[in-house]
Amino acid sequence: MELRQLRYFLAIAEHGSFSKAAGSVHVAQSALSHQLAQLEDELGQALFQRLPRGVELTPAGRAFHPHALSILRQVDDARNSVTQAEGEIVGKVIFGIPHSVSQALALPLLKAVRSALPRVELELTEELTGNLIPQLRTGLIHLAVLFDDGQLDEFRCHPLLEEALLLISSADAADAPGNPISLRDALRLPLILPASPHGVRPIIEAAAKRAGLAAPNVVADISSISILRTSLLAGLGHTLLPPMPMQRELERGELRAVPVAPEALTRRVVLCASRHIPASAATLAVARVVHTLVDQLCRDGSWQEGI
Repeated sequence: MELRQLRYFLAIAEHGSFSKAAGSVHVAQSALSHQLAQLEDELGQALFQRLPRGVELTPAGRAFHPHALSILRQVDDARNSVTQAEGEIVGKVIFGIPHSVSQALALPLLKAVRSALPRVELELTEELTGNLIPQLRTGLIHLAVLFDDGQLDEFRCHPLLEEALLLISSADAADAPGNPISLRDALRLPLILPASPHGVRPIIEAAAKRAGLAAPNVVADISSISILRTSLLAGLGHTLLPPMPMQRELERGELRAVPVAPEALTRRVVLCASRHIPASAATLAVARVVHTLVDQLCRDGSWQEGI
């Protein structure tokens, strides 16, 4: 298996066409087809299905795709590690960020990396946490912000902050509490939560189990922050989330939030990297920027940990 075969495979997958892929990698179509045939022969599987117009990945091709992408990214990381300019960090870092953290971190991180690491290309991918974990595991992304639910031992994790989960409701909701609410009463309310196993859902379910309480009364599984926000504003239920994703609506008084007390609910936000894939100099540098930036955002109140 050769690196050029992986590059040709990815080019065909991206363009859905042998002719377009050949043009993108600057080889003759016959040479590209020959290399793909050798790769398929070595794997013992067809990677593409020929269609009347173009090609598409077979199930084997779809399974092979993330591995090919991960291998080439690690090769690029290795090359950058030994060829970077003296005293200057060079490379690309793909950073996974959950929807509920994006509002607080995405734009400040882009600005901070551009300022501190001008020759590092930062690519942000916003995903559900349940989707970020396999991408981090296979090397499709270099770093990810995740929520520590006790199931992250396969990664190197460094704590960033601990956020309080608040009961957030429409300001007009008749059953919206005006004071701190117990965990038992919060779980009995009609709740709109991210679908399991994403976001805060495992944390809430684990807290209920530890307290010997019934599972949360979930009336809707919504993993999109924007749709969840719209549902809250429409009075369709309540949620248990940190305040940051709903900060604007809370400040405008459209939503209200109260803490869960005395059984406080929190989520531990951590920065994670693979234990098995060596981190490039660029990845380590971006990780340092993240830690410094989060400390700064918490100190100046830009990232609110609770109320």
